[in-house]
Amino acid sequence: MTKCALLLLSILLLLSCEPLPKTNNSQTLQIVSGVPVDRNRGVIFPQDHGPHLDQGIEWWYITANLTAETGERFGAQWTMFRTLVPLPFESTWWDNQLYFAHFALQHEQSHVAFERFARAGQASITISPFIAQLDDWSLESTQKDFLPLQMKASQDDYAIDVSLSHSPLILHGENGYSQKTDKGHASYYFSYPFLETNGTVLFNGKKYSVSGNAWYDREWSASLLDKSQLGWDWFNLVTEDKQGLMLFCIRDAEQNYDYCSGTRVTKNGHTTHIPREYIKLHAMEHVFIDGTKYPSQWKIELPDSEPILIKTITKDSINKLSIKYWEGRVISTGGFNGIGYAELAGY
Repeated sequence: MTKCALLLLSILLLLSCEPLPKTNNSQTLQIVSGVPVDRNRGVIFPQDHGPHLDQGIEWWYITANLTAETGERFGAQWTMFRTLVPLPFESTWWDNQLYFAHFALQHEQSHVAFERFARAGQASITISPFIAQLDDWSLESTQKDFLPLQMKASQDDYAIDVSLSHSPLILHGENGYSQKTDKGHASYYFSYPFLETNGTVLFNGKKYSVSGNAWYDREWSASLLDKSQLGWDWFNLVTEDKQGLMLFCIRDAEQNYDYCSGTRVTKNGHTTHIPREYIKLHAMEHVFIDGTKYPSQWKIELPDSEPILIKTITKDSINKLSIKYWEGRVISTGGFNGIGYAELAGY
C-alpha cells in the first residue's frame, strides 16, 4: 500500500476514535464505537467465524511457540483486525470498515513485526469455507470444516507457512460472553488453544522446519476498552500434556489492575471460569524499552494452586506499529508449568 493511502487510513481512524486517558508514561489506545454485544445472544457457528460489522472492533488472532529441527525456538504472531471507521460523509469508496493485519516473529532476543492496512476488497473474510486474507497474508480452512487451517505471511526476509489442526474449541466467560468491567463492557471470546502446528519459518533469510503449539483467539466487541480503562496484561499458557490457562487483567487510568478474568482448560477442552475476585496478579520485575516501563515477570495467585511465576523470554518484544504494544513468548513455573504468549497494551 502507498504511503498516501496509509496516511488516509490513519486519518479515517482518528476521525472515528475517542482517546482514552493518558498517563505520563503511557501510549493512548483508541476507543472505537460500535454496537455492544448481546449477553443473551450466545455464540453461533459457523456464523461467528466471520465478521460482525456492527461491532466496533474484532480480531482473528494466533500466537505460536515453535521449535525447529535444529532445536532453536521461535515465536510467531498472525492477526487480522477489523474495526468500524465511519466517515463524517457518504462515500462509494468507503464501507466504514478498516482492516489491518500484524505479522511478527521472534528468535532468541530478536523480534520483528510488520503491519498492513486495507479496505474491503484488498482484505476479505468469508465464513464457509473460512478465509481471512489481506494481500498474501492469509489464514484459511483447508477442508469443509473450520479446522485444519493454513497460515501464511511473508515480509522481506521473514515468513511463516504452517498448518494448524486438532484442538478443541473453548468458550471464555459465560458461554463466550467475556466481561471486561463491572460497568457492562464485554466481548464475545472463544479460542482453539491446542493447535498442532507444523510447517516452515523464514527468519532473517534462513529457512527452518518447525513444529509446536499455537493458540487461536477470536474476539469481538463494541470497543477495545471501557473509557475508564487504559490497557491490559493478557496471557495464554499451555503445558506439555495440553493443559491450558488464559488470564487477563485490564488496567485503569492509574495503571492499577482493575478487572481480571481467566479460564482453565483441560486436554479434552473442558473449561473452568476463574472469576475476577479469585485472581491476584502482581508485576514483580520490569524492563525499560525505549523509555517505557514494562513488566517482565509476574506472580499470579489463584485458588487451590501454588503461585504461578511468569517470565518473558524475548525481553524486547515490542511491535513498533501504528499502535505500539508488547507481544511475546513467556514461560511459567510453580502452579502451572508451561509456555505461551503475553500481550501488554497501553503502557
